[in-house]
Amino acid sequence: QVSLVESGGGLVQAGDSLRLSCAASGRAFDDYTVAWFRHVSGEEREFVAAISRSGIRTYYSDSVEGRFSISRDNAENTVYLQMNSLKPEDTAVYYCAATLRGDYGLVDVQRRDPYDTWGQGTRVTVSS
Repeated sequence: QVSLVESGGGLVQAGDSLRLSCAASGRAFDDYTVAWFRHVSGEEREFVAAISRSGIRTYYSDSVEGRFSISRDNAENTVYLQMNSLKPEDTAVYYCAATLRGDYGLVDVQRRDPYDTWGQGTRVTVSS
């Protein structure tokens, strides 16, 4: 079992960039598929991006494709989410989540139920 801690959120202007980090501890990190989700009050949790165990495959929602980039450094037990060209609609609490299950395509990694470990979240606010 792993524990996850997100960091890097903050308040920025539209068009700016931010990098979020998800630090893991507890067991071998390269056994886990990792994803980022975001949540706005009153809305369902939304998939943002995911990365395979080795980092060779990445997945993105249509709303962030071309602007966000997910990466991982397994030696440091950390997954990153680089967010560029931020928009006000990106404002949310961002969570990282992990599963021992492998990645089986975009539709599969967007499902919430396989992820049984979640961080506490980090808040991102983008002003217009």
